[in-house]
Amino acid sequence: MIYKLPTALTWLRIVMIPVLVAVYYLPDTWMVPEARNWLGAGIFVAAALTDWFDGYLARALGATSAFGAFLDPVADKLIVATALILLVQLERAESFLAAIIIGREITISALREWMAQLGQAKNVAVVMIGKVKTAAQMVAVTALLLYEPVIPHISTPWVGTVALWVAVILTLWSMFHYLRLAAPYLRNKPPQ
Repeated sequence: MIYKLPTALTWLRIVMIPVLVAVYYLPDTWMVPEARNWLGAGIFVAAALTDWFDGYLARALGATSAFGAFLDPVADKLIVATALILLVQLERAESFLAAIIIGREITISALREWMAQLGQAKNVAVVMIGKVKTAAQMVAVTALLLYEPVIPHISTPWVGTVALWVAVILTLWSMFHYLRLAAPYLRNKPPQ
């Protein structure tokens, strides 16, 4: 039973997606905007923590599976894409920034799938820049969902916007890094 916990946490992250969206569409008579922002940011942070925790548990328990390896990044990309679209709808993020991040995620996911079919998945494995990009995305999305002052004299929207720009720069950098690694295979000339 405990071996199924990592996959259950991944499914929980997917279930959180419609809950996150619903929070921002509740009538003001049900929840004031400040409470909505705190709850939405809390849901997103909880989802991010389940992402870390399910990976940790899968490795610690030796409970990795092909299905879990497939589902985990799908859940990650779905919740980030949903949050970005929500932020654009709320006019807290520019649509072109969201499009760059979402487009990169789709492109690199497809590239990884294709490279795996060629038996070259290790060539496009996650590298440190991808992890830093993910951290910047998490900070940006959390701050922009929260949109409420947390630390005196520090604007949460400003922090979120700066982190989103950092995430976009790292998104493009990491995308070009992965494409460069895959380039020999894209030209049908694998390196010798």
